Amino acid sequence: MKKALITAVVLLWLGLPIPARSGEPKTVMEEVVVTATRTEMNLEKVGGSTFTVITAADIRAGQQNTVEEILKGTPGIDVVANGGPGTSSSVFIRGADAKNTLVFLDGIMINDPSSTNRGANLANITADNIERIEIVRGPQSVLYGSNATAGVINIITKTGKGTPSVHAGVEGGSYGTWKFYAGTSGAVNDKLNWSVTASRTDTDGFSTADDDNDRIAHAGNTAEDDGWENLTLSGKIGLNLTSDFDVSGIVRIVNSEVDLDDYGPGYTGDRFGGWPTYAPEPTGLKDARADTREWVGRLSVHNFFFQRFFESTLYTQWADRQRTGYDNDGMENFDFKGFSREVGWQGGLNFQDVNILTFGFNLFKEEMDSASSSITNQGAQTNSIWLQDQWFIGDALVLVAGVRLDDHDRFGSKATYRIAPSYTLEHTGTTFKGTYGTGFRAPSLFELYSSYGNENLDPETSEGWDLGIEQRLLNNRIRFGLTYYELDFEDRIAWDSTRIIPGNFFPGGYNQMEGTTETQGIEA
Repeated sequence: MKKALITAVVLLWLGLPIPARSGEPKTVMEEVVVTATRTEMNLEKVGGSTFTVITAADIRAGQQNTVEEILKGTPGIDVVANGGPGTSSSVFIRGADAKNTLVFLDGIMINDPSSTNRGANLANITADNIERIEIVRGPQSVLYGSNATAGVINIITKTGKGTPSVHAGVEGGSYGTWKFYAGTSGAVNDKLNWSVTASRTDTDGFSTADDDNDRIAHAGNTAEDDGWENLTLSGKIGLNLTSDFDVSGIVRIVNSEVDLDDYGPGYTGDRFGGWPTYAPEPTGLKDARADTREWVGRLSVHNFFFQRFFESTLYTQWADRQRTGYDNDGMENFDFKGFSREVGWQGGLNFQDVNILTFGFNLFKEEMDSASSSITNQGAQTNSIWLQDQWFIGDALVLVAGVRLDDHDRFGSKATYRIAPSYTLEHTGTTFKGTYGTGFRAPSLFELYSSYGNENLDPETSEGWDLGIEQRLLNNRIRFGLTYYELDFEDRIAWDSTRIIPGNFFPGGYNQMEGTTETQGIEA
């Protein structure tokens, strides 16, 4: 969303930081990433993974309001929206389908089990309380399972630090856009930390109808703006019981409403009559809209043992989503309810930074209901175990390898693996890196059980590899990278317009595609 913003901010400080004394050493934090290996790792030690980190400073500089806007322009990523602010959006990595990208919020899956292909809709994820966004390209099923066959995006929210503070602000811009927000963050005695933000965004938006299309009766049929309202509450709280024992909780609640345009064969307008004529009706009601309710959360217990040789994280997390659509007469015309629950444990052994062995298991359950799609309480459960080994040989060679076993209650056991080496030339700072990995994606509940579904579908499988070079200049102030990649998909699931389903008026449905689907490209 293109905006010209005028911002007024009020900061209410509950305490003033004490400046450092002259001559005291300043602590410089090394930049770390988590998503590439599921462990906190310095950028130079993540192996052959190709990744991008978008920091809070980047987000502030860009003045973007949603994650959808933030991701646009990132190498190897395409973000496509169906219209203006708040309309459904999809993210594509390395030319693969949107269903092959897994999106997390602090490790909680954002992909909606009730969507047609278990894809992630980024339209309602605002930039509030976000510390950074980590993007890892290529097959990641070893660490994250189904849907991670093209890459992973992890949105990481802020952890409270420093002197407790309160902030509030208001922003206004074009298209009748207003945003009001307030929050508090901080830490007390290294024991308690928190970061909480609430915001409300309202915009008149704009119509996606093509007002230059002569086939549309324009008088009153393309002039209505499609507004968007978004109310978001985001919070993270942590309690350090000892230096080796902490617990944390995360929650994000979103309520949104977006106005929608009507559509006919090949064009869009505010309102059309019913099939088969699709005649413009500029004087009729124009109440088409979609309401979305989302609630995600996570509780975790984190421990170190044996002088931090062994690390343990036990967690439970959940995500509930409800989407309801209304036609121009205000009558409900679609409904989707999606639920996911996950319980898991991750352990790690740190052999003096020479070798880090990480392993874990998780139990994941997804469910959906949709009366409009003839789906009643359908679900699936996947139990998984995985193992990853990271070797650091001197300061030059890093080797990461992992294996995973997923047991799906319908499709049985599937094994995936991945290797990711990198080598850095000491004198030039040039890094050569590569990855090879396999993946699988179980069909979504909609693809299996909806009125257009196919219960004979098999999981998609994939393999992918990449080779790249990265050069650092001016004391890491400039980084240049070039990567070639290939991704191949077998048994790809897609829409088949020729499929005839008994009882359906129109042809079409989901089917297994023959042959191999290939994508390849270069990222710079």
